[in-house]
Formats: sequence, structure tokens, C-alpha cells
Amino acid sequence: MRQKRRSGILLHPTSLPGPGGIGSLGKECRHFIDFLEEAGQSLWQVLPLGPAAYGNSPYSCYSAFAGNPLLIDLATLVDEGDLEPEEAVAEVSADHVDFPAVDAFKSRALRTAAARFHAHGDTDRKQEFWHFCDTTPWLHDAALFMALKEHFGGKSWNTWPKEIARRESAALEKYSVRLGVAIGEHKYIQWQFSRQWRHVREYANSKGIAVVGDIPIFVAFDSTDVWTNPGLFKLDDKGKPTVVAGVPPDYFSKTGQRWGNPLYDWDAMAADGFRWWIERFRGSFALHDVVRVDHFRGFEACWEVPAKEKTAVNGQWVPAPGTALFDAVIGAVGSLPIIAEDLGVITPAVEELRDRYRFPGMKILQFAFDSGPGNPYLPHNFTRDCVVYTGTHDNDTTQGWFQSLSPRERREVLAYTDTTGKEVHWELIRLGMASVADMAIFPLQDVMGLDGSSRMNLPGTPRGNWSWRYSEGMLTAKHAKKLLELTVLFGRK
Repeated sequence: MRQKRRSGILLHPTSLPGPGGIGSLGKECRHFIDFLEEAGQSLWQVLPLGPAAYGNSPYSCYSAFAGNPLLIDLATLVDEGDLEPEEAVAEVSADHVDFPAVDAFKSRALRTAAARFHAHGDTDRKQEFWHFCDTTPWLHDAALFMALKEHFGGKSWNTWPKEIARRESAALEKYSVRLGVAIGEHKYIQWQFSRQWRHVREYANSKGIAVVGDIPIFVAFDSTDVWTNPGLFKLDDKGKPTVVAGVPPDYFSKTGQRWGNPLYDWDAMAADGFRWWIERFRGSFALHDVVRVDHFRGFEACWEVPAKEKTAVNGQWVPAPGTALFDAVIGAVGSLPIIAEDLGVITPAVEELRDRYRFPGMKILQFAFDSGPGNPYLPHNFTRDCVVYTGTHDNDTTQGWFQSLSPRERREVLAYTDTTGKEVHWELIRLGMASVADMAIFPLQDVMGLDGSSRMNLPGTPRGNWSWRYSEGMLTAKHAKKLLELTVLFGRK
């Protein structure tokens, strides 16, 4: 049976407007969902929702299971009595996310809210909180990890005293008692994130909108995941990675991308039936309706870079047990509504793995105009089982991309779209909508026609990313009307 044609918008919640210097899961989030409904959209894609670590990247988190505290809506905590109104007000820049300033303010506010809740919270909410604690297996380790990071001045877990770095039983008990207050704060924070996100997702679903999440294939070295499961990663005797993740030279970088994430010991993971991955997918589908798997090709083979190398050039492809892993996950979790991020160096083996499970791949229109009519990203070469994007969070905006093209490439774009290029962002959106792809998803920046100053991420640059926000008034009824017209015209509503 053919899947229903759908379309939607890519927007991370941090990019929403509103007070506090960062988007949140409050009323502005619901207003955006209302916009999606008005525009006839049925998909909302977000980036990973975890607590961002290095470089504020949602693809490098302190936990693969926890939520990002910076997304918590403080106005809701005021309504619930955990904050006073003045405690939820911050003088923080609204144009872009100033992560250090936002983190300092929100961390202080959330600690205050947690203390007030633990001291004076009503019985029903306390019962809900303790039920969350009792039924969330990863929670204590994640809360303890964050409390320990604070206690040791933000240092990486492998530099902590050996007894706790190695998770000796006596040390775990000692620090769980010593840092009990901080652990309780972090558990409260995760409870609030969980309930607020649940309400947001329920609201979206009530409007007929499915939430598309994102699983980064790798995790950060300085994370709860590596600290609690060191045997599942390729580490040396001192707990440091022997090899790290990346990709070889490609469209984005002449020296490749050295991501630095520790790589999995696939033999160790297979030995326990891929338990960690089963729980990770189970947790992600508890948060989302569909999940995009970032760097899907890493399930067939990973680019291993010796940890001592400064670039990703001198790496090698090392096989990964994709079939065994997905068989195990499907056996435990059931069907997997997954989008496979199959960009980069894709081999027949990667395509076979993707197609074996009927995971739709991705088609990026910005990649379509550099190699003639056989280019696989041109819509006339699509098959139905794919998801078309103008660009992703790693691409420039369509306006910025078009301005950066050579004259020859611009002519190809104009010839293919049969337009003047005056509104090239809408022309590419129209191409995606009209294509046979079952799903079409567009970054909100392209709907608004914004230039390259509004891109979300520039791969290979460690700073200055992930901070874009739109402000009140930028997203209008005209945008909704235009999207709705195209959605209806091309049978996606």
C-alpha cells in the first residue's frame, strides 16, 4: 500500500521566538504547531532533544536519553507554583541564542524551582514525580553524572577520581548520598522536560501533525552513556578513545570531518543482544512518531580515525553489524518508522541495508544541480520511498546557497525550475512538493526566504552554530497560505 503523501517543516525548538533568550516548550511552541495546521502541514521535524554539550550541538549531548533543560518553559513552572514570576524573567538577547547567558539564567531558575518543589510541592505532583523516577531506568545515572560534573568543576568523567570514574559500588553510593540535593534537582528537571514535551507532542498529534525526531548515531565521549557503559566503546586502559568517528573528505570539507565521538565496540554490543541500542530506540519512539537516523551509513561501516589524528583524512571504513542490530531492535520494539540519513559516501551495501527494512532515504535539492540530468537528487530521478528536502540543518539556506553558486550552476537551477530565480526558495519548495517523494520537509528559513546569515550549522566549525531564532511577526499568514496552496495542489493534504 502506498504511503500517504505528507509534507512538513524542519525547525528545532531552540529557534522559536519568545522570552528567555531561547525557544521553549511553552506557548510559542503551540503557536508554531497552530501555524503548521493552518498551512496544511502534517510533519514537524526537530533536531535531537538531548542536553547539548560541546559547542552547544544537539548532536553532542551529555545523555542519549535525557532532555535539554534549556527547552523547559519557565512560565509553566510559574503557573505550577515552582517559580515566582520575577524569577522567570531574564534580560537575554532575543535575536540569537546566547548559550552561556541562557544556561546561567535557566540553570539558576531551574534549581530554584526544584528546591521549592521538593520543599513545598503538592501531593499529586509529588506522586507523579516519584512515579517518573521509579519508571525511568536511565534517570539516576544521568542525574548523578550531571551532579558529578558540577561537583568536579565541569571536568570530563575520565579525569574524576578513579573510584567514581570506574563506577566502583562504594563510590556510587557515597556520591549518591553526598550529592543528593543536586541529583534531586536534575531528576526534577528531567521530569519537567518529559511532561512538557509530552504535552507538546500530544498537542501536535491532536492537530494531525506527526513529530519527526533525530537520533545521532554516535554519542559524546563525555556523556552518561560512555561513563556507564565503557565496555561498549573502543577505549584504552585509561578510558580514552583509541579511535574516533568522522567522515572522509566530501562536499562539506576537503579534510573530512573529525567528529571525535568514541566508536562502538560492536562485538561487545552484539554479545548482549544490542541491549543499549534497543533501549535507545525505545526511548526515542517514546518521544517521537518518526525518527530520522543521522549518519545511517555508519550502521553498515564506520569511518574510524585514530584518536591522535587532527583531521579525518587518515581514517578507514570498518564494518558495522547493521542487519543484526536492526533485527534485534525490531524484534524487541516492533516496526521502526525511520528516515535514513543516507548522504555522503553511499555504497551498494548501504543502500541494501536501507532497502532491506524499507527505510526511506533523503534527497537534498541543493545537491541536484552540479552533474547533469543523471544527478540522483533531481526530482525526475526520485522514487516514492524517499524524503525530499530543500536543505538540512547542515546546509546553507536556499537563498544563501543560490547566491553562492557559480553562474553555470545558477543557469541550471533556472532552466530546471523554468523561473527567474527571484523567489528561488519557493521554486525549490515547489519542486519538492510536486515530486513523487512520499514526504517533503523544508527548513523554516526557506519558507521565510532568509539568507545565509540564518543558517543553523556550518559543518566543521566548532563555534557560532545552532543559535538562529526567528522573532515574533516573521512567520505570517501569507507563509501559511502559500504552503497550504502548494500542499493541496500536489496532494499532500
